[in-house]
Amino acid sequence: MTVDIESEYRPSGDEPFMNDRQREYFKNKLLAWKDEILKESAETLATLQEESQNHPDLADRASSETDRSIELRARDRQRKLISKIDAALERIADGSYGYCEETGEPIALRRLEARPIATLSIEAQEAHERREKVYRDD
Repeated sequence: MTVDIESEYRPSGDEPFMNDRQREYFKNKLLAWKDEILKESAETLATLQEESQNHPDLADRASSETDRSIELRARDRQRKLISKIDAALERIADGSYGYCEETGEPIALRRLEARPIATLSIEAQEAHERREKVYRDD
C-alpha cells in the first residue's frame, strides 16, 4: 500500500523544508502508522470475539470485563489517532503539513519525526500547555 522510498532516508535541515522528498517520507510514515493501527484493531476485534464466551467463575468474568473495557478504551484512542493521521495526510496534500497552525513557522523536523501528527511547533505547544494549566488551576 505504501511506497518505500529509500528506507535509510531521513529528512535533514540541509535540504529545503517540506520538499517533495520530505513530504513523501512523512506521507509514507503516516500511512505505515495508520496501517499498523488498523491491523492491531483487527487483531483486537478477533480476540474480543473469541473471548466473548461466558465465564462461570465470577472473578474470571469480572477480570475479562475489565480487560475488555481497557482494550475498548485503547481502541477508541487509536480511532482518534487515525483521524489525526488522516488530517496530517490532508495537510500533506494541501501543502500546509509541517507548518505550525498558530505561527505559520516550520515545525522542527525532529519534532515531526517523533510526532508526525504535530500541528504546533514546540514553542507554540508549550505556550498552549501553559495557557491550559492556567485555566485548569482556576
